[in-house]
Amino acid sequence: MVDRSHYRTRSIGVRVTEADFARLEARADSEGKSLGEWSRDILLESVKDRRPTGAEHTIVSEVLALRTILLNVLFSIAKGKVISEAEMSELIERADAEKLKRAMERFGQAGPGAREGVG
Repeated sequence: MVDRSHYRTRSIGVRVTEADFARLEARADSEGKSLGEWSRDILLESVKDRRPTGAEHTIVSEVLALRTILLNVLFSIAKGKVISEAEMSELIERADAEKLKRAMERFGQAGPGAREGVG
């Protein structure tokens, strides 16, 4: 007897506009796939665990550096302290030096396959 448990037995239906259908079909054609095959590949790819891209690392590291600078400046202002140019330069250098490490830590906290948020 043949084991058929690995065959595709379930289907997913979705309604789209004529314009959306044309765009999706054109994209599938450009990759040399039928619309059903292309759609299946896209859906399954979207649920795979994935690593953050270089662009995502860059964006998160820059946001974390800006956050570090902003919070330190606001805290100093709240205490009534005037920040000198040298202190600001030191703060920027420290934030830049730590930003990639902190971004990688945040991505690690988010867990594998996390697409939204960073922790």
